[in-house]
Parts: sequence; C-alpha cells; structure tokens
Amino acid sequence: MSADTRLDDHAAEERAAHWSGEDEWTDETLRLLRELRAPHRRKRAGQIAYAVYCVLLIAVIWGVMPSMGLFLEASMGADYTGHGPAILAAMPAGICALAVGCLLLGARDALWRGPVVPPRESVDWLLAQPVRIGRLLRPWLWVSCAAALSLGVLAAAIGTVTLGLTVRVGPAAAFAWCLVGGACLPLLATALGVAVETAPRVAGWVRSLTPYAGVLALALAGQSVLAADGYAVPWLERIELWSGPWGWAGMAALSPTPDAVPGGPVAAALLVALTGGCLALANRAVGGALPLAAVRQRSRTASGVMSALLTVELRTARQVAAGPAGGERSVRFRLRAPRHAALAVPWRDCVALLRAPGAVAKSAAATALAVPAAGLAVNAHGGTAVTALLAALSLGYWAVAQLLESARLETDDTRRASWAPYSFAGLMLRHAIVPGAVALLISCAAAAVILPLGGPARAALVPAAVPALVAAGLVNACRGASKLHLLMAPSQSPAGGTGPVQFLVWYLAGPLTALALLAVPFMLALHAGTPAAAVAAALTSATVTCGLLCWMYARARALTR
Repeated sequence: MSADTRLDDHAAEERAAHWSGEDEWTDETLRLLRELRAPHRRKRAGQIAYAVYCVLLIAVIWGVMPSMGLFLEASMGADYTGHGPAILAAMPAGICALAVGCLLLGARDALWRGPVVPPRESVDWLLAQPVRIGRLLRPWLWVSCAAALSLGVLAAAIGTVTLGLTVRVGPAAAFAWCLVGGACLPLLATALGVAVETAPRVAGWVRSLTPYAGVLALALAGQSVLAADGYAVPWLERIELWSGPWGWAGMAALSPTPDAVPGGPVAAALLVALTGGCLALANRAVGGALPLAAVRQRSRTASGVMSALLTVELRTARQVAAGPAGGERSVRFRLRAPRHAALAVPWRDCVALLRAPGAVAKSAAATALAVPAAGLAVNAHGGTAVTALLAALSLGYWAVAQLLESARLETDDTRRASWAPYSFAGLMLRHAIVPGAVALLISCAAAAVILPLGGPARAALVPAAVPALVAAGLVNACRGASKLHLLMAPSQSPAGGTGPVQFLVWYLAGPLTALALLAVPFMLALHAGTPAAAVAAALTSATVTCGLLCWMYARARALTR
C-alpha cells in the first residue's frame, strides 16, 4: 500500500472517530444503494442462480449419481468392506491432518484477502461515509461463512458415502456425525481469519507458525498412511484426538463406526460450543474492532487478483496476493560474494533461496507427497497406476518450480539481465545450476528414506527425474507474454471449442512435455524394479533434459530478439 493511500485511510478513520449519532446516515445510505442497484439486481440474481445451477449439476452428475449407483450395487451384493479397516485406521490422524490444513488455509487466506472482503467500489465510497460499519461488513462475513459451510457439507457427504460403503454405517447417522466436523472446522477457519484480519499480532503469529503447522499437517498425513498400512500407534492417536478441535472432529466422525472412541458426543459438543463462541466473537469484531485500513487493503488486493485471473495472468495474481500476505522470513546468514565471475549467477540464486527459505520447505513438502504417490503407482495397475505416477511427476515438477523463482524474475523483465556478460539464453541456462542442485539434494534424501522399502533401483528413480523437471520449469519460465488469443481460437471439436485447451497446452508446454515423455519409461521401471529398467529411465530423462534445454534456449533467444 502506498504512503498516500495509508494517509487517506488514516484520515478517514480519524473522521469516523469524531462522528456522532446525529451524523449517522446508515439507513439513508443503504436505501440509496438499493435504489441505485435495482436495475442490476435482477441480472446479478440471474448470474448467481446460474452459478448455483452449474454447481448443483456438477454435484449431481459427478457425485450423487455415482454414489447412488455404488449403494445400489452394494444392496445387490457388491462388497466394498474390504477397505473398511484401513479407512478406519487412517481416520484419526487423517482427519487431524485435514483439520490442521483447513485452519491453516483459513489463516493464510486472511493475510491477503480475508473473510470480510466487500467489493472495491463499496470500500472506496461507503467506508468514508458516516455509517455503521458493522451493518456494511457483517453481510460479507456471513457470505464467507455460507461458502465455508457449503464446502463442509460437501466433505460430510463424501464421508457419509465412504463410511456407508466400506463400514456399512447408516447414511443418516454417518452424515450427522460427519457434519459436526465438516461444518464446524470451516466455520472455525473463517473465525480465525477474522482474528487475523483484526489483529496484526495474530497475523504475525500466523506468518511465524505457518512452517510448523505445515510440517505438522504433513506428519499427520504420513502417520495416517502408516496407520492404513497397519502401523497405527493407538496411544498417540488418542492424544491427537483429544488435543483440540482438529481431533474432536475425528472423534465425532468415528462415533457411528466400530472403532468409536469413548467421549465422542462430548467432543462433538465441545466442537459445536467452541465454533459458536468463535463466530460470536468474530461477529462482534466485525462490528467495531476490524481496522478499516485492513479492509481497504484486502479489498484492493482481492480486486487486483481477480483482474489478473480474468486476464489469465496467474503469475501476476500470485505476486499481487503475496504482497499483503507478507514475505518469507529471511535466514540471518550472509553468503560472501564469489571471487570468480562465473559464480555470480549461482551466488545470486543461493542468496535468493536464503532470503526465501519457504521455497525450499515447499519443495521438500511436495517431494514428500510425491513419494507415496509413486509408491501407489508401484502397487496399483491400469488407470490407477498411471494416475498415481502422473500425480507423482506433477508433484515433483511443482517441487522443482518452487526453486526457480530467480529464473522467472529474469523473464518478467528481460532488462534486468543487462548486468550479465552472457546472452539472455546463456543466463537462463546458468539459472538451472542451483535449483537443480537443491532439488537433487532433496530427492536424494527422499530416495534414502524409501531405499529400504523400494530397493535401490526404484529409489534411484527419484533423483533421475529431477534434471528433466528442472528443464521443463525453465521452458515454462521462458514462455513470454500471455497468448490470450488462443482462448478465442475458432477451431471446434465434438466437445466444443478448443481454445481453452490450446491455451492450457501453451501455458504448461514444458511440464506437459516432460510428463508425457517420462511416464512410460518410469512406469516400466517402477513395476520392473530392476537396475536395467532404472538405467533406461535415467537415460530417457537425460535425453528429455537435453531436448527441453534446447527448447528453452530457443525460447529465451526469442524473448530478446
């Protein structure tokens, strides 16, 4: 936020502090708003109704109808209970992981957007008037609560279908108990978002605790996978379930099952009471304690992000959202400048990673998620194995992409590279050194973890994929200005216009090419588990790397032509 904007916000709040009851114009302002918005209200209602219709149609086609078919098959003798014990074993730690992730997402969202986000025009005009702020902002809080509640109901429905098919729990009982956590946790996340938006101190705590909360969620997810494989730790699960609202939701969901934990109704009551109290505090804070400067800042940020998304500028949207959310906590460590000019680019990339340690943490987290996906590909067959392998490679690419921010900054404005004695394409090649080295270290650590389980051949595939994924990330970094005209391409297919597909292929050309070329050799190597298959996959990765680097070189030269 600029200095002039901060001064305007401060002046507006000072004027609001001196307003008296006689100056209030809330009813008149809201009446004028209704009159001005009357011509557009019907159009807006039609848009909302159409959006609701589309959501319900998708839910019916992809959710309700397949679920009804599965229940019909179960009534005719199909048995889905074989997965029931594993699902019940995974539920305690798994629900705790989902709950921690939900609360973390709500808090992080409030750092840049928040649950109370009125439109930009309302912020710029209404908040400067002598009106009751609570009557203007509370509707937007309840809109956020309604959106969060709808997601919670969807999660409860998924839990109902899962327990009904695999554990044979009655749908009514399963939905009622799953709804306790499904409804309360998103609402708690919304209330936490209000606290972040209201108090800068809480926002600072969120920034500081985010890495630890992320590691905790990953650890709980790993514990859930191990429990499903038969390595449950009952005493640890009992502590986690009673440790807070993240565990109370799990106790409620387990209540109608054979693995019910004593005290489930008490935990459900505690969760409902806590949610009600937090929502009451949030409603009260929106009425008076919420800083208007924070509301203005978040509204402007949300407006900028929406504008970037409408023009399909995803990177711009990310940069706009990252500003108010606060930067990474820099490591207090200085890296001495190199004596040789050839080390200048790697030194700059190392300094960039030291100033943003969260990038390395995200890369490690994505790698930790990619490993179990690859393990699923080993034990599965057919479409499930292919899907799991593609998910593992996609997570691997996402892990590598977190380390390539310096390269993307170069391509945002090629004039920044004027300091370098190299060509722009040569400079981009040098930006692959540090990200590739860091990604190899992380992948080697992951390979060392899975070595006792998967064997040397399968473990070697983890670092073998890194060079190709780094090259794919550099290809994407050099894609240039957004080609929005592809969205309006006139070509048609039996499924409709191909414009969005063409744009997606252009936007993700690097990773899509890498995934397409690596999928078959890596699938064969994973299932064979022999050194020869692993060597063949590594050679394929090296060939793909060379091809992608040549493609990146050509793209980089085109950027400065």
